[in-house]
Parts: sequence; C-alpha cells; structure tokens
Amino acid sequence: MAGHTVTRAQLAEAVYQEVGLSHNESAELVESVIAEISDALARGEMVKISSFGSFAVRQKGQRIGRNPKTGQEVPISPRKVLVFRASHALKHQINSGFTQPGRVAADSGGRTRSPTRTGTAKAAPA
Repeated sequence: MAGHTVTRAQLAEAVYQEVGLSHNESAELVESVIAEISDALARGEMVKISSFGSFAVRQKGQRIGRNPKTGQEVPISPRKVLVFRASHALKHQINSGFTQPGRVAADSGGRTRSPTRTGTAKAAPA
C-alpha cells in the first residue's frame, strides 16, 4: 500500500469503467472537477465533498523560525496554506477497511454503533 499513488489518468480510467463515458470525456470530466475545486480554493471558498472531506485555505501569519542546521532565527513570511479535513465517513472507512474498492461504506453515515444487548434471560430449569 505504501508508495502507491493515484494519478489523474487512473481517476479518468475509473470514471470510464464506472460511468461508461469515452476515455476523452472521462479525462475531461476529471480535469473539470479538479479545475473547479482549484478555482474555488483560489477564490478563498471552502470546498466540501460529502462523505469525503473539506478543503479550505487558511492564512498563516508571520513568525520567527529557526534554521535547524545553524540555530539562527529566520523570519517566515505570512502565507496561505491548504488544509484538508477528512469526513467521519472517510475516517471510518480508512480505519475499518474497505467494503468495496472505491466505495464509502453505507452504514450509519460513518458513525460506528455499539452492539446492542439482546437480553440476559435464563433458561427455565428442566
């Protein structure tokens, strides 16, 4: 599992297999979705994908850092960073294993349920 990377081409192939669009249409669809997400983030909007997670751009202020080699203090300029927060459904899927490859488990919206107690009735003596 370590070292495996999913590429745009693999996403397009998955769309081709699942939806049945042509290879070119599948690639264009993947590119369109990625472009829309990128554009929304560039505008400062939050992107939420149900059962997957949310992306947001966060502003970090200026701070003083330290060069680990020399120990010298160095100012780090303010910048924007991309933040991803996984949904509970995605976290549950990752922690419990996959029911079907590429599918989010359709249980209780990613929440785990504790087992219910069916009762402790004792059998009548014979």
